Amino acid sequence: MTHLWVRAETRPNEDRVGITPEGVGRLIADGFTVTVEDSTSRVIATEEYARAGATIAPAGSWPDAPDDAIIFGLKELPQDGTPLRHRHIMFGHAFKGQPDGQVLLQRFREGGGTLLDLEYLLDQDGRRIAAFGYWAGFVGAALSLKAWVAQRRGQISGPAHAYASQSLLTEELRAQLDGTGQPRPSAIVIGAKGRVGSGAVDLLQAMGVHVTGWDVEETASGGPFPQILSHDLFVNAILAQPGVPVFVPAEAVNPLRQLTVIGDVACDPDSEFSPIKVYDRTTTWQEPVLRVADNPPLDVMAIDNLPSMLPRESSTDYAAQLLPSLRKLGDMDSQPWAGARSTFDRHLAKL
Repeated sequence: MTHLWVRAETRPNEDRVGITPEGVGRLIADGFTVTVEDSTSRVIATEEYARAGATIAPAGSWPDAPDDAIIFGLKELPQDGTPLRHRHIMFGHAFKGQPDGQVLLQRFREGGGTLLDLEYLLDQDGRRIAAFGYWAGFVGAALSLKAWVAQRRGQISGPAHAYASQSLLTEELRAQLDGTGQPRPSAIVIGAKGRVGSGAVDLLQAMGVHVTGWDVEETASGGPFPQILSHDLFVNAILAQPGVPVFVPAEAVNPLRQLTVIGDVACDPDSEFSPIKVYDRTTTWQEPVLRVADNPPLDVMAIDNLPSMLPRESSTDYAAQLLPSLRKLGDMDSQPWAGARSTFDRHLAKL
């Protein structure tokens, strides 16, 4: 019998979850045992999981879960250095040379556990089985526009917060844009045909922004790309990986540009493959943008859990995409789990 243990998220402002009560009910009907940790911040109430048949456990109790339990969460584990003995499903951010990722892999080596990274659950064409990308792009574009609005007021964008619904976010943003009394900015989105890019384009167009949409064809030359600097906003929807060209080089901070806001939705500044070279750290909900140049200003928005600002929509969407794969957890030799295990083994061997 496969035992899925859904842990409570510990990261501040992380209200998402990767499975709905309906999904829990489906797994239980399939013969799974499902444990869900209590959480006061999760967008879906614990009581709904209990009604679906899940066993409820205290928040943070997963280290004491049975050895065969598969621990399922989204964002990072507490960084306490303890060895990890379970199989964990999560976004590990450990396979691109990130310093924290190397520490995480060492914890799995010491404990004998396994990281089944959600980013590396791939179908037969090498595409991700499930992704929060659409909502990351949607929210990332919204925050980029908020940064532009703040600049019009001579300010830096203030703290971000979660919204109960998509409509509340868009209504607020439209009013803020109208309040500037200025024409809408121009925007370019790279990766416009993908999940992240399509979310960004949808938000920008809904706000009346003219969007230049680029994808593989437009970036095949490898750069440089002066066209990016001739837009007011740039939204990057391309993951940092080998072969990705530099879109914004370090020297782009010079004043000879129209660009004033970068929304690096695929933010991975710790990676040597990052296509945005004007910043070196992610931003936060409290300080959504990093100002990297003045006169004119250049602000970078690089929050790495953007979908949590629309936690209900993003959780429901993601959970529906992932559930068919969760139902295959009883056969770890099947795809996409075998591939995820192979990816982990390969990177562990490099330590």
